[in-house]
Amino acid sequence: MTGRILLSSPHMGGTEQKYIQEAFDTNWIAPLGANVDGFEKELATYVNAKAASATSSGTGAIHLALDILGVQAGDTVFCSTLTFIASANPILYLGATPVFIDSEESTWNMSPQALGRALSKAKENDTLPKAVIIVNLYGQSARMDELMAICNEYDVPIIEDAAESLGSLYKGKYSGTFGKLGIYSFNGNKIITTSGGGMLVSEDEHLITHSRFLATQARDAAKHYQHSVVGYNYRMSNVVAGIGRGQLEVLDQRITQKREIFSRYEKAFSSIDGITMMPELEGTFSNRWLSTMTLNTEKVKITPYELIDLLAEANIEARPVWKPLHMQPLFAESEFYPHSEDQIVSEELFANGICLPSDTKMTIEEQQKVIDVILTAI
Repeated sequence: MTGRILLSSPHMGGTEQKYIQEAFDTNWIAPLGANVDGFEKELATYVNAKAASATSSGTGAIHLALDILGVQAGDTVFCSTLTFIASANPILYLGATPVFIDSEESTWNMSPQALGRALSKAKENDTLPKAVIIVNLYGQSARMDELMAICNEYDVPIIEDAAESLGSLYKGKYSGTFGKLGIYSFNGNKIITTSGGGMLVSEDEHLITHSRFLATQARDAAKHYQHSVVGYNYRMSNVVAGIGRGQLEVLDQRITQKREIFSRYEKAFSSIDGITMMPELEGTFSNRWLSTMTLNTEKVKITPYELIDLLAEANIEARPVWKPLHMQPLFAESEFYPHSEDQIVSEELFANGICLPSDTKMTIEEQQKVIDVILTAI
């Protein structure tokens, strides 16, 4: 890498072009083809899922998941608040109402305490949600045992948003495979990329078959073009899937590199009172997609935004932790359940968190430059 030190950018493995060329040689340029079939099977095998369907984006995969579960206008869907807006926008696509659930400190992900209170109240009001979207932030799995037990108690299905956590493990099981449906993203900044794309996975092969039907404009089985339900144009192209097949070959290598980057930051800042790296829950294995930390501004002399600006002056890209969705203008009227009566964890993480350069093409010398700027600023 030369010039600007980036947060997380595409990193090709070297075999992607082979699969792309095969698509050109066979003239399978449009959606469907050997690369789509191969990518679906290879990713499903990797995460030990029964079935997978390649989509044009992770957002599209969430939209399909909600549709498959019967979400429609007037329904509610619970969703992690500390996440990118793509986790919740598809709720609005279907005319449903989002209810946001706070984070907890040990994973930065959905708080079982908050979810339990939210579902209890919804049960009392006869307004149980059609689904709960649980996000695995920055590669760290949520407390899935506790969250699944709560959702099972109320018979509410889980959609696991594993857009950022492909390859991560929770008690030996792959992130994205706990819910009724799981999704991955292959956006340009993800741990592997297809430039843009996603994947829907499930243990229920019938759900995945139905998702493919909906993703190809919901065309009925007839010689002519006939449509009885609303469909979408959400299938991944065969060319893009070729990139994904090549990228999947280097996923384990990228995870190792991401974790090494995190470890170097962790070691460099271990003696600094006021810097806390994102935790890794016992029994889990994070892909460390982005190395993130929080600053205690009572103990260090700089705020996250000031540090981001200082890094930018040194041609280094960093960014804040996601702004919680319940704080977004779009969702200003949405219901929100905090972690506890006296603590809103997601707002604390947003106020104090920073995402550090985690690019797998970054050299050790470049990462040391990032570290030096931060140590000087602190």
